[in-house]
Amino acid sequence: MTSSRTGGVSTASAARAVVLPLALAQFICSFAGSNMNVAISTIADDLDTSVTGIQTTITLFTLTMAALMIPGSKLTDIWGRKVCFIAGLVVYGAGALLAALAQNVTTLTIGYSLLEGIGSALLIPPIYILVTLLFSDVSTRAKYFGVVSGAAGIGAAAGPLIGGLITSYISWRASFILQVLVVAAIALLARHLVDPPLPDQRPSFDGLGAVLSAVGLFFVVFGVLQTGTYGWFTAKQDFSVAGTVVISQGGISPVWLFVAVGAVVLLLFFLHVRSREKGGRTPLVSISLFRGRTSNLGLLTQNLQWLVLLGSSFVLSVYLQQERGYSAIGTGLVLLPATVGVLLASAAAQRMAGRHSQRRLIRMGFGGVVVGFALFALVRVDSTAVWPLVPGLFIMGVGVGIMLTASVNLVQSAWPEEVQGDISGVSRSVSNLGSSLGVAIAGSIVAGASGSLGKPFAVAIAVLGAFAMVGWIAALLIPSAGPDRTPSGGTPGATGLPRPRAADPSLEGDPPVGSPS
Repeated sequence: MTSSRTGGVSTASAARAVVLPLALAQFICSFAGSNMNVAISTIADDLDTSVTGIQTTITLFTLTMAALMIPGSKLTDIWGRKVCFIAGLVVYGAGALLAALAQNVTTLTIGYSLLEGIGSALLIPPIYILVTLLFSDVSTRAKYFGVVSGAAGIGAAAGPLIGGLITSYISWRASFILQVLVVAAIALLARHLVDPPLPDQRPSFDGLGAVLSAVGLFFVVFGVLQTGTYGWFTAKQDFSVAGTVVISQGGISPVWLFVAVGAVVLLLFFLHVRSREKGGRTPLVSISLFRGRTSNLGLLTQNLQWLVLLGSSFVLSVYLQQERGYSAIGTGLVLLPATVGVLLASAAAQRMAGRHSQRRLIRMGFGGVVVGFALFALVRVDSTAVWPLVPGLFIMGVGVGIMLTASVNLVQSAWPEEVQGDISGVSRSVSNLGSSLGVAIAGSIVAGASGSLGKPFAVAIAVLGAFAMVGWIAALLIPSAGPDRTPSGGTPGATGLPRPRAADPSLEGDPPVGSPS
């Protein structure tokens, strides 16, 4: 076992003690994002709300994480990784308890979407930062990235099955009680976490940047959410503000108004960041982090893999419950092949990482997902049988399991140790933004739809399949070797942020020398 110069882990048992709470924390956060899908109808009936209302709470959960992940990662450099991790567990646990006791959708949204989302934004960045700092050896780091990323994939894939079992035999509220108990167990295990010391000079917190980035992302995703009500292009009904009709039915959809507001706010955010860098002040996140081709393509593949994973899980869950009349446990069982696929691929992640480059694994993963969607398109919709879905679900699961670890390791390993907090926040933010967009886009297609032919389901699957194809193309564009380079004449930024380091050997076309097999 290789130790980091900042305070690493020297034995296998010590490594397991460090990685176990981190992997469990990532598992429970991913579980929270997918287990709700199979209980949508049950929760909607219990709280006297609509499927769209529950879809909104799910989307807001991942959106809260996406919007606050970068500020959360910055706080790790100010408060410390362990402090943020424990604080996140406390906030998350409080939110899960409140959600378990919710008597209406508003309380559920506060507990689940907001508090659990804020808690996740605090505790997730330290997970990846600590793995990077404590394991400096590339192969060892890849191994434990595999454990943590595998836990994320398993949590997302197994969420529907576990959630279905709990909802059917106990109550949907018991799923939140389970989260409270798991979080408490993680907090106990986390007492022995090793946190490398922070630098003597800690960065300041960019409050305005945090607000601008969060507001911008919110309006973009909120706009996509409104497509279920107003449509993508032409407004299906009047759009009013304070009783005044702003856009009449038949006019341009107000969706684009929200997206435009979000885009303008994000533009202001980047101008603000550039201004702080030029003035020698620490920004929320440096623009320099987006100058590396390998890292940028890795971030894009992360976004698309979570968009596809959470989007397809939502579509299939709604379809099976609304169109087929399946119970929560029935829905979870139908989705079981995907869970098995993720489990098998995650178990083989270390062996595959020793035999194939990261970019090749990402290509293979998206290739499997595209094949899975193609199999969905080939099956004939049958009102009684679900077995035709099994091959597509299994191959999709395998594809996701193959690339989850590779994409994370690709991005994190492209940057030096001193900026791991920043890149970890960007990486997790991009992934959760993908989850938010996946549920929002898929939900906008199936929201309120009915009909025995299942046409909205087919359209949603086709759209998600197109996103998977874009991910595969992005994976093909990942460079095979050599360092990322700052554009000609570019500079690392006023804050002196280092440029991307030379490419990891595992990015090459051939396996790295001495890598595990």
